[in-house]
Amino acid sequence: MPCDAIDVAINPQLLDILCCPSTKVPLRLLRADELEAVNRALASAGDHGAAPSGAWTAGLITRDRRTLYRIDDDIPVLLADAALAVADIAQFPAA
Repeated sequence: MPCDAIDVAINPQLLDILCCPSTKVPLRLLRADELEAVNRALASAGDHGAAPSGAWTAGLITRDRRTLYRIDDDIPVLLADAALAVADIAQFPAA
């Protein structure tokens, strides 16, 4: 990997069982470069989009690299309505 995963206090055993609530695809932590791309997209979208406002400090991505979920205060927000599509993030880093 070109960049390390973000340092977040999620129990590794919990991370092993977390999955997307819609597709059931397993999740992994976002790398630093992926998180940076998400925050750039959120900043450029402003508050007029459906994206959550404010910068993310950590997040999760499905292993098929289609869906993103934020982590707030070390708690994964696994709500389908709060998810972001990777396809909507301009210049999202390659695998």
